[in-house]
Amino acid sequence: MTSRTEDQSPEDPSTVLYTFFNEIGIIGQLSSTAFRRALPKGMTSAQFTVLNHFARLGGERTPAQLAASFQVTKGAITNTLQKLEEKGYIAIVPDTADRRRKLVTATAAGLAKRDEMLIALFPLLQKMTEDLDIAEVDAALPFLEKVRTYLDRARDEIDFSGI
Repeated sequence: MTSRTEDQSPEDPSTVLYTFFNEIGIIGQLSSTAFRRALPKGMTSAQFTVLNHFARLGGERTPAQLAASFQVTKGAITNTLQKLEEKGYIAIVPDTADRRRKLVTATAAGLAKRDEMLIALFPLLQKMTEDLDIAEVDAALPFLEKVRTYLDRARDEIDFSGI
């Protein structure tokens, strides 16, 4: 089911929400594929996401905090962090307050690489600005941010395991 049919009521909240999230999922898949193709050789979406996280928020994070932020396993984030550290894009140091933990920060080289990756994405984004009404995209952002905020707050409350 990808779109509403004649016999489905537009007022049916379940149908509306299913269609809404289905469209977001398809958009996510298509945009992720285009994004991966635009990244410089040797860089992954996961690596970009980590560098972008630090560029947006700054500071330092533990691997566990990063795994929770990206909703991936600690093993998955550890693998990504190891590759970024090997490239000199992040620094991983022991936490002086709790030597059992490690702290991760982006390096200047990592933030510069993130900027380089954004430049690599520019042609893709430029093409989209020519083909889409940017005012419509801009108008959708507050609502999408509201949905993201809701889902982020509710991530531990929503249990899909019984479905």
